[in-house]
Amino acid sequence: MSIISKDISKAIQLLTAEDIVAIPTETVYGLAGNIYSEKAIKSIFETKKRPFFNPLIVHIPSIDQLSDIVAYIPEKAQLLAEAFWPGPITLVLKKKAIIPDLITGGKDTVAVRVPNHPTTLELLNRLNFPLAAPSANPFSSISPTTALHVETYFKNNIRMVLDGGACTSGIESTIIGFENDEPIIYRLGSTAIEAIEAVVGKIEIKNTVTEAPKQKTIPDAPGMLARHYAPKTKTVLTENVQETLDLYKNKRIGLITFQSEINHKIIEVQIALSKSGDLEESASNLYDILHQLDNMHLDVIIAEKLPDYGLGKSINDRLTRATK
Repeated sequence: MSIISKDISKAIQLLTAEDIVAIPTETVYGLAGNIYSEKAIKSIFETKKRPFFNPLIVHIPSIDQLSDIVAYIPEKAQLLAEAFWPGPITLVLKKKAIIPDLITGGKDTVAVRVPNHPTTLELLNRLNFPLAAPSANPFSSISPTTALHVETYFKNNIRMVLDGGACTSGIESTIIGFENDEPIIYRLGSTAIEAIEAVVGKIEIKNTVTEAPKQKTIPDAPGMLARHYAPKTKTVLTENVQETLDLYKNKRIGLITFQSEINHKIIEVQIALSKSGDLEESASNLYDILHQLDNMHLDVIIAEKLPDYGLGKSINDRLTRATK
């Protein structure tokens, strides 16, 4: 029997009873629970097999609830919230004491956002508590962008996936922290740097994959560990597809290209992220294509590096972590 349902009332009932429910957002599906329920939050970590030191993102229904969660809002944080919420920007701000340390990995900051998905906004508006919701996948594996992806992962471990269709953005939110009130990008994501800089000026990227925290270090924000978003199949990111194909000529190869098709007899299957070369479409398709190829029992997935601007930077970030 499927655990996928469109019944928001059932989701409310489960969440209010301190259970966890997978919910849709515009980025990826999240595994959600009441932020004030220790039982629910522990269940999220245990179900995902996520280390407790890795913070969770708190989801609220509108910018009006931000002051309930955080103790201080820098001016540029307010500007970003007004410009991009609801939407795929997560802000890391000083938390109020009411926010449990379990949510924040013991840090004095909390990651918070307003998701841009009608189903989840309705759900949040009907609940009297915010939801913590990391991606609804086992820790470090490919993020889910459909209800079916979540059911495949967790059908024996959770009671419901709230179906909101395929995620439109397709990769996680951009995470922005603040140092001396100045914004700094902790994780590249579905909002391009160029759009952010149009609001707050030049912004530094703090986290690169090589600088990602080691396993026992508390990261500044969710999604900062080096290996993440990864298929079970060996995955290779390359700027030279033809050369890399030659390295694996006796293997069963799946190829992900940006837009063009590569003619090479040893490729078993290839999928373009966007035949029109659209970066937003590429981001939306990325995880679903990785899921498809990962289920084909290939020897290797070769992914072509995208142009290093706009959402291309974010997609390259995800593909780099998938190859660690």
